[in-house]
Amino acid sequence: MVKRLNVYDAAMRRLKFIFDSFDYVYVSFSGGKDSGVLLNLCIEYIRKFAPGRKLGVFHMDYEIQYRQTVEYVERTLASNSDILEIYHCCVPFKVTTCTSMYQRFWRPWDADKKDMWVRKLPEKCYTENDFDFFTSDQWDYDFQKGFSLWIRDRKGCRNVCSLVGIRTQESYNRWRAIHSDKNCHHLDNRKWTKEIDTGIYNAYPIYDWYTSDIWTANGKFRWDYNRLYDLYHQAGIPIGRQRVASPFISEAISTLYVYKAIDPDTWGRMVNRVNGVNFAGIYGKSSAMGWKSIQCPEGFSWKDYMYFLLDTLPEEARQNYISKLNVSRRFWSTRGGCLSEKTIEDLRMAGVRFTVGKSSSYKTDKKPVRMEYIDDIDIPGFREIPTYKRMCICILKNDHICKYMGFSLTKPELERRKAVMEKYKSLKDGKL
Repeated sequence: MVKRLNVYDAAMRRLKFIFDSFDYVYVSFSGGKDSGVLLNLCIEYIRKFAPGRKLGVFHMDYEIQYRQTVEYVERTLASNSDILEIYHCCVPFKVTTCTSMYQRFWRPWDADKKDMWVRKLPEKCYTENDFDFFTSDQWDYDFQKGFSLWIRDRKGCRNVCSLVGIRTQESYNRWRAIHSDKNCHHLDNRKWTKEIDTGIYNAYPIYDWYTSDIWTANGKFRWDYNRLYDLYHQAGIPIGRQRVASPFISEAISTLYVYKAIDPDTWGRMVNRVNGVNFAGIYGKSSAMGWKSIQCPEGFSWKDYMYFLLDTLPEEARQNYISKLNVSRRFWSTRGGCLSEKTIEDLRMAGVRFTVGKSSSYKTDKKPVRMEYIDDIDIPGFREIPTYKRMCICILKNDHICKYMGFSLTKPELERRKAVMEKYKSLKDGKL
């Protein structure tokens, strides 16, 4: 009988494969529980099995971070400085915010707003002047990829691997990021690796860990962790909503109110730093920002209510939502979304008109369903169905990307991102 590996042993085997396969390896370290455990696993692996090897640590500092997160990052990096090469990046890239209908993004460490910075610039950090690829058009995820290219060239390596501590249990988007095969090359057919560029890979060694595994490892091995989680627990925040990353993304708005209690000094400074923070802190867990059950005003359909909400928005924000809506409408009427047999049957029982295709270009057992937008529907799979209610919720949540509708970046946004990266490549190769 073949003995099944536990998640710890499986992760160590994956790390061995990574360190054997790549010239340079670095960990993307946010200060959260998952990236913290991944970093500790790597440190343990190097000390036991790869003495003399250096490990890169890539930390994107978003300026507005809980004091507990800042302290944890400093402790962890200082205690392992003998084997770590630290890239503490304080760069004014664009970061999504869902606190304001007027502002789609903000910039940490924006030089034009230095007098409003929440924290002083850390010592020995890297700034925008250290990265020749950085432009003001870059979002934080653009900077991540640019850093991979930059570190490969800086080190003169044949190949580089970025270790990322995401887990499929956390969300469907994270499951898709790891398991999607579309236009993706895996190293040695290992699905937990993904080629980002020539000689550059992302790897997810703890993708199959549960939250319980994370905390079991911290307890069993007595690893240090971000004490913010203790305060979250004391404040009654459920494990699934305990966020360490940017406090202004849609997933974090409902817990923004605890900032005032947990870290009042930071809260006092951040209120003036990003538009709508105080409002989001007060109403982020209420129906005012779409977090609880909302009701359609009397005399309105959800479609009517959507257009009413759109008319209240600044022109740029309004056109952004309209563009997303049009893209979604075309998608559902021409290609169709992939739905399970159960959801299809629920639609049929509800009397919804739709057309089911035979197969999809995606690797899934679900079937493509073409349909028009409907007002709302009360079925278990409602979050998969194109409804005007879901768009209303996006508007109320200031969800400019429309993640609640299943959107990632649009084609124009992706093209702008691609153009930035191509420009960087041209500059690097001396073609401009």
